[in-house]
Amino acid sequence: MKIATWNINGVKARLDGLVTWLGEASPDVVCLQEIKSVDEAFPREPIEALGYNVATHGQKGFNGVAILSKRPLEDVTPRLSGDEDDVQARFLEAIVPDDNGGIVRVVSAYMPNGNPIGTEKFSYKLAWMERLETWVDERLALEEPFVLAGDFNIIPEPIDARHPERWTDDALFQPETRNAYRKLTARGLTDALRAVTDAGDIYTFWDYQAGAWQKNNGIRIDHLLLSPEAADRLAGVGIDKHVRAWEKPSDHVPVWIALS
Repeated sequence: MKIATWNINGVKARLDGLVTWLGEASPDVVCLQEIKSVDEAFPREPIEALGYNVATHGQKGFNGVAILSKRPLEDVTPRLSGDEDDVQARFLEAIVPDDNGGIVRVVSAYMPNGNPIGTEKFSYKLAWMERLETWVDERLALEEPFVLAGDFNIIPEPIDARHPERWTDDALFQPETRNAYRKLTARGLTDALRAVTDAGDIYTFWDYQAGAWQKNNGIRIDHLLLSPEAADRLAGVGIDKHVRAWEKPSDHVPVWIALS
């Protein structure tokens, strides 16, 4: 089973690239972030024409997440519990059947950016991560394979940035932010990419500004974290970096795993 995550940065603006990539990569499940579309306006038809079921949790103009799946989507749950007043569309959970008669739980998450530091946006980021920790604990207790995928807006380690010194004043690289990420992995989740390589110069995001793509000034902020049951089945990890060079690209690229 091939499961991918991609911050699409506006699904309507990137639809042609999304459809091309779906045909090329043929993932079984795709977690999209920043669809920037209400549910009713999501462009389902060309995606469904490729054989995908579509679930969305959208919001007008910004945020928004989706799960595309060649397999049935069951128990679809929008919203992260823990704050009934939080109306931002950042979380979508679903169950998909695997090839062995079991299931894999999949989450598409778009975590808060948190900038600027010292504002309520940074406090919201940290509070959101605390709510996510509670969700992880609850799901780990089920002892089933699950994949927490998405744009985490977290640079876990200095090796995950071409120029880490340029990010010291950014919410993505604050000690509190990185500690929140470590608390997730310390619970027993596996960073899929770091399970297969400790190499540097591996990035998933390149800003549109200052020639970041051309200079390879990237950061790794799109992650797939695996429960122990999913990590035991990890058979491969890839980053489709070439997509960043396409016409009208997102500033993120797809990251995917293969589960045996």
